[in-house]
Formats: sequence, structure tokens, C-alpha cells
Amino acid sequence: MKRIRIEKVVLNIGCGTTLPIENARTVIERVAGAKAVITKTKRRSTFNVPKNKPIGCKVTVRKGAEAFVKRLLESKENRLSPGNFDAYGNFAFGIREYIDIPGMEYDPKLGIVGMDVCVTLERPGYAVKRRRLPVPVGKKHRITHEEAMQFAKEKFGVQIEE
Repeated sequence: MKRIRIEKVVLNIGCGTTLPIENARTVIERVAGAKAVITKTKRRSTFNVPKNKPIGCKVTVRKGAEAFVKRLLESKENRLSPGNFDAYGNFAFGIREYIDIPGMEYDPKLGIVGMDVCVTLERPGYAVKRRRLPVPVGKKHRITHEEAMQFAKEKFGVQIEE
């Protein structure tokens, strides 16, 4: 029950006003091999962006997530810092250009696009937090910052640099 596994990997591209949303969607679908969802604003924010305006896109990968993370980490040369890991055992990193990912080729129509990658880790028994009335996971069963770093080192050969 203490074995750590990947729950999901989420790729996110925030477009704002500079990048066409369809270009971002095409890039993220090519990288992930899954259909992307367009994210919209929830309400008028302090940045004066109107409600329901498209601002980015995201895709969640669950099946084959381990091989997918290995491929994405190659673009970072298998190096992460302790700041990439949070207190709950998840880690995230950014990719500056999608052409850094192995197997991706440059498309002049799309331009240069970067993305955020968030990897969520879990242990067996974490299904209780997805129930209709969620139950908090016990303190001894949570994944710590150090355990997540150790998992990344062992599973993906990541070097943690200070």
C-alpha cells in the first residue's frame, strides 16, 4: 500500500492574447496524442478579461503516463530542482519549446509554443478522495516532498539539483 504510482499527467498551455488558441490546441494534441480541452475564464478578473473567454487549453493523460513523463523529462535533460516538487508529493515543470520533446518536429504554421507539465502522484487507497463525499487521506499515507523526489530519481533517473 506504500507503493507510489502516477495518477495523471496534465499538460497546460496558457494563451492569453498573444497565441491563437487553435495553434496551442494543435500543439498539445500532437504532443499528448489525446484530445485537448479549451479552458475559459470563470468570471471577470482583476485583469479585466471578460467571462467565458478562451485563455488556454489542457489535456490529461492517464494511460501510458509513465512512458509519457519519461519522454517529457528528456526535454529537461532529466534535471529538476527541489522547487519543482510540492508538499503533497506532486511535481511540475515547464517546457520552453515543444520541439525540445523527442519525436516532435517544428511546424512553421504553429510557431514556438511552450507548456506546463504537472504530474500527480498517488498511492493505492487514494480513491477515497475521489468519492462523492471525499474523505481526507491519512497523514501517514500521504506522499511527502522527499518521497516524491526519491520516486522521480528511481523511476525516471532524474537528477535533483540545488
